[in-house]
Amino acid sequence: MVPLHPDLEIIEALPQRVVAFRRDLNDGETIPPHHHRRAQLVYASEGVMTVKTDDGAFVVPPQRAVWLPAGVEHRIDARGSVAMRTVYVEEGDAAGAPESQGLPTQVRVLHVTPLLRELILAAVDLPRTYRPDSPEERLMSVILDQIRVLPVAPLALPMPDDARVKRVARALLADPSDGRSLTDWAADVGASARTLARLFLRETGMSFGAWRQQLRLLRGLELLAAGQPVTTVALDLGYDSPSAFIAMFRRNLGTTPTRYFEQAA
Repeated sequence: MVPLHPDLEIIEALPQRVVAFRRDLNDGETIPPHHHRRAQLVYASEGVMTVKTDDGAFVVPPQRAVWLPAGVEHRIDARGSVAMRTVYVEEGDAAGAPESQGLPTQVRVLHVTPLLRELILAAVDLPRTYRPDSPEERLMSVILDQIRVLPVAPLALPMPDDARVKRVARALLADPSDGRSLTDWAADVGASARTLARLFLRETGMSFGAWRQQLRLLRGLELLAAGQPVTTVALDLGYDSPSAFIAMFRRNLGTTPTRYFEQAA
C-alpha cells in the first residue's frame, strides 16, 4: 500500500471549483481505501487501474476514466505503471447547484474522448489556484462540459449483497477460469438453479453468464496491462483458445486486445 498524497489535503481546501492533480503509480501499488469531499474523475493516461468501492469493481484502462461522486470510499490498484491524472470537482453545497447539474450521480466508467484527454493533460500543468473568468477557469469549465456528455463504458463489475450470490462471486473472483455451470453452483450454495439465476439478476442487474464474462473481461484487461501474452491470459481465464477470448474482447470493446493497447499507447 502507498500512503495518500499529502497534497490532497491542500486540494480539498482550495477555493477553486475544479482542480487537477497528477500522480504516478508503480505496477502493483495500491492506494488504500479513502474518500474525498470533492467528486473526482480518475483517469490513467498510461496503464490500467482497478477502482474498488462497496458496490463493485471498475476497471479503468486508457481511453476510459471513472467518475466518483463526493464521499464515495474507494481504493485504487495499479496494473502496470500508471500515470494517474485526476480532476477534482466541487459539486456545490445546494442540491441542483449549476456546478452539479448534468454530472453523474453514481460511480461510472466513462469513455474519454481525445479532446478530453488533452484537456486533462493540460489541466494538470496549470496552477492550482487561478482567478475567476481566467483562461484556466474557462478550460476547467470545458472539462466539466465534456464530463456531462461522456458515454458510459461497460467496464463495471457490480457486487451482490445476498450471501449465496456473494459466495459464488467471491469464488469466481478468486478463480475466473472456474467453468462450473449455474446448476453446479446452485447445488454448492444450497439453492435451486432458478433461484440463483433470479438472485444474480436482482443483485447485480446481470445474468450469471454475463457477470462471469464481465469478470473475465476485466481480469483480462488487468493481466494484459501487466504484460501477459494474450494466449496466457486466455487460458488462465478458462477459454479453450486465444481466438475465443479475442472474440469476446472484440464484442465488448470493439477491437482486439493488441490493437486496443496499441491505440491507448
